Amino acid sequence: MAGQSPLNMMQADRRLPRRGAPPAAVRSRPRRRLWPVFGVAAALVVLAAGWSALWYYAANVADRTLAGWVAREAAGGRIYTCGSEGISGFPFRIQTHCTEAAATLNTIQPPLAVAAQDITFTAQVFRPTKLVGDITGPLTIAPAGQPPSLTANWSSARISVSGLPPEPDALSVSLAQPQLVRGAGTGTATLFAADGTDFQASIIEGSADNHPVIDAMLHVASATAPALHSALAKPLQGEIEVVLRGFSDLAPKPFAQRFRELQAAGGSITIKSLHIERTDAVAVGSGTLTLKPDGKLDGVITVAISGIESIVPELGIDKMIGQGIGQLAGIPGQSGQSGLAALDRLMPGLSGVVTAGANASLIGDLKKMGQPTKIDGKPATALPLRFTDGAVYLGMIRIGEVPALF
Repeated sequence: MAGQSPLNMMQADRRLPRRGAPPAAVRSRPRRRLWPVFGVAAALVVLAAGWSALWYYAANVADRTLAGWVAREAAGGRIYTCGSEGISGFPFRIQTHCTEAAATLNTIQPPLAVAAQDITFTAQVFRPTKLVGDITGPLTIAPAGQPPSLTANWSSARISVSGLPPEPDALSVSLAQPQLVRGAGTGTATLFAADGTDFQASIIEGSADNHPVIDAMLHVASATAPALHSALAKPLQGEIEVVLRGFSDLAPKPFAQRFRELQAAGGSITIKSLHIERTDAVAVGSGTLTLKPDGKLDGVITVAISGIESIVPELGIDKMIGQGIGQLAGIPGQSGQSGLAALDRLMPGLSGVVTAGANASLIGDLKKMGQPTKIDGKPATALPLRFTDGAVYLGMIRIGEVPALF
């Protein structure tokens, strides 16, 4: 082409952009869309608002449920109060905190006053009718208007109740390192101590308002209760499962009235399973008990014992021997210790010889009377544990008493 050099002819055709038009790079960049960002933000706002509404609804249900249980207990003569209370836990749970928690138990005469530092009840948003309470000890028990006579403490205590008041579905209580002490100051005496206890109860037949059948289980770990019986002075662990039949309903009422109904209906207390063990003995058993018109237990539990040689010396044979000697000798008070002391005055060490001989003879008699069996491959003896007229007998030996239930 005229007027152009060969070099110019080899270069690409360069066209100048139109006046006012954006550069080519700018024209090729896509336009940014903002609606997804606003959409996500709006969804989060709606979700937060919905969750808040759900939490407040669940909190209202949980609060009504707790108030319903308190009202139910009040109808049964158990009045609960708080020094102050508040609700919290948003956004994932509902918590009601009660400080200076107290209760007055009017079903017991004289009425008892119970007090604890505080209780916190917790419910999950999606299950506001199941309440879990954590109790801070110590808990004191005293006759109304009197100083505390019993003090209970623990490292942790939790109670769980489910269902809509006034009809509970299930109840559980779990205590870690519980201890029950009588007295105050330096004059205290430990009545019960354990590494842990767990209690669970649920309705297995019927309903709370129509002849409920209740299954209850108690588990203890490394428990001692020397004040109840000398055989409980050594640490033991085990569990007992009981089935209660004969209740008309679970409406609020004193326990005495509840067991009167059970007796009138011909109900029963079935020991479904019993397993207790110490380092030197194991006992397993099952059986059924009923209630007499006077409220006393009646029936037989078949118990198999491995290590009966360790159990018999703790059944109080020495006390029975001492009391018999005291009666024969006319010793005032007829105490077991006085009777044994009389033997030792005749000949030092005679009381120990007599007691050891009586224990050995009794062990032999129990083995002859019982049926040989095995527990976990170990030799054992099966014996009847009889409840009659308030007394408890292992074979022919009276080992304790049980108060009337009404």
